[in-house]
Amino acid sequence: MSPPERDGRDGDAPGNTDPESHLGKTYSHGKPKIDNDKAHLQPTRWWFLSSVFPMVAGTLGPVASAFSICALVAPWRQKLVSEDPDEAIYVGDPVWLTAINAVQLAIALISNLFLLFNMARRIRFGIAQPITIVGWYFSAIVLVCLLCTGAGPLTEDLDFPKDDLIWSQSFYYGIWAAILYFIIATIMTITFWGALKGHYPKDFILTMSQRTLMLQTISLLLYLHVGALVFSKIEGWGYLDTVYWADVTLFTVGFGDFTPTTNLGRALMIPYAIVGIISLGLVIGSVRSLTMDGGKRRVLARMEEKRRRRTLRTITRRGNDDILEPIEDGADLPRELTDKSLSNEYERRKAEFALMRKIQAMTSTRRKWMALGISAMVWVVFWMVGAVVFMHAEKRWQDWSYFDSFYFCFIAWTTIGYGDFTPVSNAGKAFFVFWSLMALPTITVLISHAGDTVVKIIRDSTIRLGNVTILPGEEDFMASFKHLISRMTLGKFFHAHYDTETPLVVDSKRHHLQRLASVMEELNEDDLSEQEREEAEESEREEESELRGRPKHPRRESQASSFTAKVRRSLSKLRNAEHKLPTGADFHFLLISEIRAVAKHLKESKTHSYSFDEWAWYLKLIGEDEHNPQTHGKAKVKGTNQGSSDTTESANGEVSKWSWVGHRNPLMGSQGESEWILEKLVDRLQECLSAESRRQRKKHKEP
Repeated sequence: MSPPERDGRDGDAPGNTDPESHLGKTYSHGKPKIDNDKAHLQPTRWWFLSSVFPMVAGTLGPVASAFSICALVAPWRQKLVSEDPDEAIYVGDPVWLTAINAVQLAIALISNLFLLFNMARRIRFGIAQPITIVGWYFSAIVLVCLLCTGAGPLTEDLDFPKDDLIWSQSFYYGIWAAILYFIIATIMTITFWGALKGHYPKDFILTMSQRTLMLQTISLLLYLHVGALVFSKIEGWGYLDTVYWADVTLFTVGFGDFTPTTNLGRALMIPYAIVGIISLGLVIGSVRSLTMDGGKRRVLARMEEKRRRRTLRTITRRGNDDILEPIEDGADLPRELTDKSLSNEYERRKAEFALMRKIQAMTSTRRKWMALGISAMVWVVFWMVGAVVFMHAEKRWQDWSYFDSFYFCFIAWTTIGYGDFTPVSNAGKAFFVFWSLMALPTITVLISHAGDTVVKIIRDSTIRLGNVTILPGEEDFMASFKHLISRMTLGKFFHAHYDTETPLVVDSKRHHLQRLASVMEELNEDDLSEQEREEAEESEREEESELRGRPKHPRRESQASSFTAKVRRSLSKLRNAEHKLPTGADFHFLLISEIRAVAKHLKESKTHSYSFDEWAWYLKLIGEDEHNPQTHGKAKVKGTNQGSSDTTESANGEVSKWSWVGHRNPLMGSQGESEWILEKLVDRLQECLSAESRRQRKKHKEP
């Protein structure tokens, strides 16, 4: 079998993939920039500081202000008249305490506004951030100082015994507000420091989803407080008790310790609960979406880079790094359909690509399990710590043990809400509002992460078990059985069937390069028909004649557009990196057709991944030949994040080389495959059209 033809016409250098090269001096097409962005070379901590931290601060800032409002609306002291804290009488606060508390609340609200205006790019970063940070720290320090007065001035000059003094819910809301103010001020200080050091721009890189979450949180808190004010007037409850009732209602816990008794209250509760539950669902949905998808590609890219380095170190340590060397002498060797020996550069690159895909798959699986582990750990921490706080809060009034609190947290967290255990103390009610807003959304995130791991394993195992028992599928019985045994033994038995029930290619030891990948796709040897080849060559000859000023033979309109029609009808058959590319308008039409196809991939809900043959085809369209080892290099363990890597040619004019398992390959980075390909195709089309425009202008200027 003769070697496949390359894109260059007679006399061109082998490996020329530029269909516009005949334009000569009127068009100079440089080699394309192959590498993706540098997200995989940048520590993820800077992304967290520039994106996640501001989002957390923008979300928790309004929560802290809402608690600060609760700390202002009622006195901090109560006189106990019975064993029921609900019957305690409020004792007025000193004027100075109320005034200072109001001032810190006003400053905190101003700090929130400056942060939101900065995120909306209405106020500059250098002005808004210092005001926000100083304001929140001021509120935290003032609240701590006021709370400390509980050990001194607030316990003096009482006209009743100190044993009858208890702290109201407002006092405890002040504690939670101070804690939140200090946390968000600290993380914003860290973010501001990173921007000053130049680790990221002095601007928040927040997506629309992140900003939506902050606005949804503000709306939900405002809705909760307004509803509490209305129902407190209707039912005659205390305002803070009504805040607790509204929180229990909107989270659908329904303890039953507070229920509307008036007809008006019951009637208004129905629309209030419906709107509130929907609003809460939107907030939890946004939290889940941001946790699952926000920055996932950037974090995954960094994890892929670490896994890639470990893989290359392992290969080098075992003395097998020679398998990553380009095959200089085998670029044009003939290939047979049954040849699995990877005896030429194209097959070696295909094996490299398979290895990179394996690295990506392993990294994706590890990321999912890490996300599940982190969310489970956060869930357990909230559960355990919450149980400790509730135990101490209710010890005096209900003598809860740790197990009672542990049980109560589970009943509340899962929104079962039996009502056999409910908080009655002021500390318990205030902490429940704080705890529910912080903790309950985490179970939604945990369930989402479990759906990608544990639930998926159970679902797939059920299907596999059904395939070999009572519900046989379309696959062969023995193949399904081997696949099930391989998964159960973690690949120790029937390793070839571990990833799929029908492996395409069995391991081959005929060549040492086969060690790069255990499974490869079958080679696609679809060729253009002889008529299509002749028409393409005729189109090229006429383009050359036109450039040389020679008269060309007139063609019928049907004949002139026949190749374009072939492209239109059989574009899938043209997607072969070994075929010649059309030239002129046909090549432009081909680029437009591929741009439309890739644009459709971008609209898909699931990220589109391309096979090696598809990648080879798209790389060929932008001027990169996977058969040519001149632009291929041996992968390096560590990459550099310097600006020099952005260029495709070094200072001495040498072509920059890359590898599919190197740090400069298109699969590395936060940019998706479809986005990368679409961007390069658009750039290629723009270059070709610009060259054609220059050629036409030059042609008209000639006598």
